[in-house]
Amino acid sequence: MQYHVNGDLVPAGEATVSVRDRGFQYGDAAFETLRAYGGDVFEWRAHVDRLERTCETLGIDHGLSDGDLRVRVQEVLDANGLTDAYVRLSVTRGVQPGKLTPSDDVDPTVVIITKELPRGGTEGPAVWDAPADVQTVKTRKPPESAMPADAKTHNYLNGILARQELVEADEALLRDVDGNVAEGATSNLFFVDGEGLHTPSEDLPLLPGVTRAVVADLVEDATDVPLQTGRYSPEDVRSAEEAFLTNTTWEVRPVATVDGIEVGGGPVTRLLSTLFDKLVERRHY
Repeated sequence: MQYHVNGDLVPAGEATVSVRDRGFQYGDAAFETLRAYGGDVFEWRAHVDRLERTCETLGIDHGLSDGDLRVRVQEVLDANGLTDAYVRLSVTRGVQPGKLTPSDDVDPTVVIITKELPRGGTEGPAVWDAPADVQTVKTRKPPESAMPADAKTHNYLNGILARQELVEADEALLRDVDGNVAEGATSNLFFVDGEGLHTPSEDLPLLPGVTRAVVADLVEDATDVPLQTGRYSPEDVRSAEEAFLTNTTWEVRPVATVDGIEVGGGPVTRLLSTLFDKLVERRHY
């Protein structure tokens, strides 16, 4: 495998960064998980915009254009002969003097790695092995005033602690400090009840996922299913008629159980999964 490190393609075994890099020392870095279908990145504009917002939050002026970043991503895909792939693009503040306060002088470290995934769209298999078992965890999402939820940084301590709590489950269900369901450790949540389709409000400390936004658009444009956002308890999810998770890699993944209680997918989940696959097929194959 060939990875991209600071403008150069290098063998994966030689792809390294300095031990003094702030991304390694402090998690002082932004990243995006991308999905390539048919040789092209899905929702590139949304991902690069979110990357820029994270860099602005962190105060990292990396000086790279969207075009330059996209060329580097394409070079990684081409070098590895991949058309359907996972791609992770990371931008750190780079190496600076060993103190917590960052310098305004940024020489960024830019790393792009990739791995093969199955074909997407209507002709591809599911990228997940089975519907997800979800468990409500004790770890809470920090309030926005403590940690900006929309900043996608290398600091994933919150998600790591949540995942460590799991017992025979695939994904953690995190709440805010008031007990409202926010999101999964690496996913956004949707569930269906007698009033329609629901997803936690962006007023809560959650990452507004790119796939979440695509699914919300599909609901509005291609279905008559009412989509509501709000504040929900774990019991609301446990008693749902169906539920699913979204993220870049899983796409639309049905939820089998929540805290050991059977929920399962259903007609709305299947419809949105089908619509998502058709969208990918239309755009990329």
